[in-house]
Formats: sequence, structure tokens, C-alpha cells
Amino acid sequence: MNLPQEPAIRSFADLTDAALDRHRPVVTLFSGGLDSTYLLHRLARAGFTDVHAFSADLGAGEDADDLRHIAGHLGVRLHLVDARRTFASSFVRPAIAAQAVYLDTHPVSSSLSRPLIARLALDLATELGAAAVLHTANPSQNTLRRLNGALRLLGCAVPYGSPYDLDPVDRERKARELEEIGLPHLGKRVASVDANLWCREFESGVLDDPEDHTVPEHLYTWTARRAEPPADETVEIAFARGVPTAVDGVPLPLPELIGALNVRAGAHGIGRYSGLEHLPGGHKVLELREMPAAALLLGTYRHLETATLAAETVREKMHLEQVWVREAVEGRWYGELRAACQEFITSCAAAVTGTVRWRLSRGAAHTRAITAAAPVYVRDREAWERLGRPGPHR
Repeated sequence: MNLPQEPAIRSFADLTDAALDRHRPVVTLFSGGLDSTYLLHRLARAGFTDVHAFSADLGAGEDADDLRHIAGHLGVRLHLVDARRTFASSFVRPAIAAQAVYLDTHPVSSSLSRPLIARLALDLATELGAAAVLHTANPSQNTLRRLNGALRLLGCAVPYGSPYDLDPVDRERKARELEEIGLPHLGKRVASVDANLWCREFESGVLDDPEDHTVPEHLYTWTARRAEPPADETVEIAFARGVPTAVDGVPLPLPELIGALNVRAGAHGIGRYSGLEHLPGGHKVLELREMPAAALLLGTYRHLETATLAAETVREKMHLEQVWVREAVEGRWYGELRAACQEFITSCAAAVTGTVRWRLSRGAAHTRAITAAAPVYVRDREAWERLGRPGPHR
């Protein structure tokens, strides 16, 4: 039996190992941030001549021109892939049905994006005949085990991993070296920001200390404070067989539906989260995020699920939800246990059809109507009692 290989790249010294051909293609995951740009710089300095920077558009709104500028400045080839629809349909959609919330603190996000990014990068590496697949996660980032885990379970046959794993480089050194080669703007960021259409997440930098942390307001986009807060409003969200389909009666593809709710709910300051997430070995790190659409979609799903499924089914599903979340968080998205949990969750989702109408106000959302296509709730208690407590009816 051939077991999946473990990461072979764990330090910058590993990049100069004689076994790694510096003239074959190398694929690196590239976000345009400090860490990924610095890795491109170190690869060029080490003599790699065919570097391919891979970036997946997951709806974060990155500045593609900035990515092109950095890649061109460092002499590497940039690969931009629009993966928004795949991310929404194959990763966010099942996460909504799984109620993927980490220990009741915050909805998961990078646990969803990393397996897709890893798969797409590996596809590119296979197409190019690359000698290695590299990323830039460090030991204090949960992304390390998610990317490595995905590449391992996908059967990556070439060396892969992060040189920051065993060889961290302090922020000041990275910023200084990049400024020296003409990229001064990268060292001015006060925190690490990871974003996609589902979440904008902040960590590190000024947010390192759980005992003293405040997110600078300029980092928020969807939930940014308005000079004049919007008036209270209602919004109605429709689901069909566990999938969000419409807002206020208007059918929308999932990426556009999420985007619309990020704007609508975000304008009311709904969807800010903070919480600690564990690292291997038991320590915890602070993560803060804004996820307005997630707040409404997860809440809508739970209400409709409760309105259509037996209580015991929901209780058992709630147990499996945290198993699903654990497997995703630990980098085992492509593992058999998450897939097995998904089968149960998907079977439950077949009943989840209906609408929820929400009243949005500053920092809060409250239900005004829960309407299921095949409900198990009672609408008239007295009539139900007079009829001798028969089965649920409308």
C-alpha cells in the first residue's frame, strides 16, 4: 500500500536541496501578500528560472493589476483562475448545509478555500510537469495543515510544503528586503487579511494578542460603519432542497446571492465574529472576521431545517456537523470521514425548502416569517389540540 507522502519542503534550505531541479517549473501559491511575495523573491535569489505564481479568484476582490505588477517585477509567470462559482457550489454550499461553525464561535472559511486552492494548484503543477508545489503558511496559521493535508490526500507526487514551516522569517526582514528590490508597499499592512466571497478574516500583526485586540475599522468592508446607518428593512431568503436560491423573490446564482446579502446585511453591521482556533499541540490563536451573508444563510438554513425535519434527525445531524467541521479544519476535506458525514447531511438537505423573512436592524437580525414547503410545525395550537393532537399541519 502506497501511503500519501508528507511535505518535503519545510525550510528555505530545502529549496536549495540538490534533488530539486531549479530549471524545472515550480508552482507557488500567490496571494500578493508579504509572505507569498517574499517567497517569490527568495526563489529568484536561489536561481529558480521557471517560477509560476498561482492565484485563485474566490471573490475577494483582489487587485489583479497589483498581482501582475508584483509577478512582473519579480520575473515570474502569473496564473489567475476564476474559481468563484466552483468555490460557492462545491465548498460553500455544503458548508451551509453542514452548519459549519467552529465550536459555536465563527463560521469556517479558510477550511473551505484551502482545499480548492490546493486542488487547482496541483492541476497546474501536473499540467506543467512541475518539480514542486509551494505555499507560504507558517506554524501559527491553520492554513499549514489544510494545504498540506489537501495536497497529501490528493496524492501530490512531487515535493510540496511551506519553507516557513521550520524557517520563519520576521515581518521586518521580509518588508525590508522587498523594499530594497522596489516593492515597498507590502510592509505597510497592519494585519494579515484573508478574503473570499464568504468571509473576510483578520489575524496576526496588531491582532496577535487575544487579551488586547481591536480590528482597525478601515479593515472592514462589508460591515463598515456608515455615517448614516440604514433604516430597518426586511429581506426574504429562499432555499430549495438545501440550496439558497433567491433573495426577495429574485432568483440568483449562489455567488451573486452571497454578494447581495453581504451588502444588505453588512450595511447593518451584522456578521462580525471573533474567536480562538487551535493549533497543533493545543495552543490557540485569535481570528476575527466579517461574514454578513453567512450569518443570514446559516440562520435561515437552521430555521428551515428545524421546520422540516424530525427533532431526533436534527439532533443527530448537529453531532455530525462538528465531525464535518473538525475534518475540514484539520485539513482532511478530501478524507473519507468528511465525505461520509456529507452523505448524511445531503440526505437531510433534500427536505429543506422554504423561505425565511428577516427584519434587519443595527447589529441584529430577527425572523418575521418561517415558511416551509413541507412543514412539521403547527400554525394553530388550539385547533391542533381540539383535533386530538394529530400530525403537523398548516
